[in-house]
Amino acid sequence: MRIISGKYKGKIITAPSSLPVRPTTDFAKTGLFNILNNYFDFEEISMLDLFCGTGNISYEFGSRGCSMITAVDENSGCVKFVGETFKKLEMTSAKVLRSDVFRFMETCSASFDIVFADPPYELTATDTIPEMIFRKKILNENGWLILEHQSKRKLVSAIEPDEIRKYGNCAFSIYKYKPGK
Repeated sequence: MRIISGKYKGKIITAPSSLPVRPTTDFAKTGLFNILNNYFDFEEISMLDLFCGTGNISYEFGSRGCSMITAVDENSGCVKFVGETFKKLEMTSAKVLRSDVFRFMETCSASFDIVFADPPYELTATDTIPEMIFRKKILNENGWLILEHQSKRKLVSAIEPDEIRKYGNCAFSIYKYKPGK
């Protein structure tokens, strides 16, 4: 995987092949960050990376100067790799936690400007993520939840996304904070 912009632009990060991951493609990341660049000052925001896997998205935010990054994954190999990579990149404002993501969301007392969730494509509980994020107030005012899923899949949730962006087999459903949501 490659960091596409910011301080570490062009840096190649090689994750162990034993990790059970599907990193977001450069094509999809480029599209997503082209959108985010128009709405956020990365140095002024906090972000939560759920199902962080290799940490691919966290590194992009960190490379752009994100002021606080929290990455969460259940897999101990992923957590170890992401922690080591944060250290190598000297991302001192980033931390990684080993936890079941749904358990983490239920007990989370912090809130974030951007919540990025990239669950396994086959996970059926994916549809409950938007409701949990808004119910638990994990998203700050004017914040965005970005949920990655297969482009052919329509999420079934009581909360409709504000927009869906598709990049090949990957789609991002974007939910923007609105009071009362």
